[in-house]
Amino acid sequence: MASTPSSDPLFFLAGGPGQSAARLASQIRLMFRPVQRTRDIVLVDQRGTGKSNPLNCRSSANSLRELTQGSDVALARLRRCLEGYNADVRLYTTDIAMDDLDDVRAYLGYDRINLYGGSYGTRAALVYLRQHGQHVRSVVLDGVAPTDMRLPLFTARDAQLALDNALVDCDAEPACRRAFPEMGTRIRRLIASLDHGPRRVRIVHPRTGLAEDVTVDARLVSSVIFGALYSPLTASVVPALVDRAEQNDFQGLFALALATEDAGENMSIGMQLSVLCTEDASQVSASELHQETSTSVFGGHLIGSQLEACAIWPKGKVDADYYRPVVSDVPVLVLSGEVDPVTPPGWGDSVVKHLSRGLHIVVPSTGHGVVATPCGNRLVSDFIDEGSTEALDTGCVAAVRRPPFFVTPAGPDPSGK
Repeated sequence: MASTPSSDPLFFLAGGPGQSAARLASQIRLMFRPVQRTRDIVLVDQRGTGKSNPLNCRSSANSLRELTQGSDVALARLRRCLEGYNADVRLYTTDIAMDDLDDVRAYLGYDRINLYGGSYGTRAALVYLRQHGQHVRSVVLDGVAPTDMRLPLFTARDAQLALDNALVDCDAEPACRRAFPEMGTRIRRLIASLDHGPRRVRIVHPRTGLAEDVTVDARLVSSVIFGALYSPLTASVVPALVDRAEQNDFQGLFALALATEDAGENMSIGMQLSVLCTEDASQVSASELHQETSTSVFGGHLIGSQLEACAIWPKGKVDADYYRPVVSDVPVLVLSGEVDPVTPPGWGDSVVKHLSRGLHIVVPSTGHGVVATPCGNRLVSDFIDEGSTEALDTGCVAAVRRPPFFVTPAGPDPSGK
């Protein structure tokens, strides 16, 4: 908390959907240290997350088989969780949650606030702006997921775009091109092979050290590659890990899959489904899904589990107007990572044209979450300080570069050639 704070705090809206804002406090304190020098930062757990009657649904198992379990096992666990909730899961939609947020604002005595939303938090920020815009001084939208995104319709398409960008950049590096030629074709061949016949392999759990026999299928490999694309740093190891997987060595892919295990601990799956099944999946047809996934290497592997879950999850209601663009003259900074696999720049373009005082900045060679980069952090801090994009210095954007690709287990080619 600032010692002599400005009267307009920053409200942080977490992503997911399903993340607890309060459990991200240590990371937020680091990322928003310049902001905290002048104003308070307020963390509110959206209903269904954190300690706000969380709709958690995590397995207690500590096994690699959790990553490879079939859909029947996952759906059975969801049904048990649903039966155990002391909640009407139809009442966790974003519009209701943003009325909750305004109640918190009023209770704390703030007249005007600033909003930062990342990923799903951008949708929450836009909905709050529409419903309570008279109380908003400025908004940062980092990785835009608007109300009409219709997840998971475009997931495979957007992931393919990010993968293609990564492979083009690999080809542009002589060392990566020599080590991993024709990687796009090889990834397609690997996933097609696993579609035809999953493989039974022995993997040592990276954390417990226990060896387990597990089944590797196309869904798992697709999901791991997709997750790696969120950050250019983790994307830099994908060609090397695919190269090993072609030789039936999936140890590295499993290690990468478990690298974000802690993030999963801060994810209320029930709340996530209450949002996505009502607001997104309900707006998607089978024919549209086929059209948008048919040409992607990922196919339907990234969306199948959500659609199966939504088939059993109770749905809430949102008005048709919920999907209309948010129109506002509040200053809004829209940030997009050029190679973001889940909220690429096109979504930012679609939103900013309805914001008369909005500015959309696309940061090159950047994935999901621009604020986590030095340049993005500076842009966010300066914008919130001024409350305007008019004099914002964007010079750092041009200097952002993708990290080099790993060509050996030790890392990139030290010669840089």
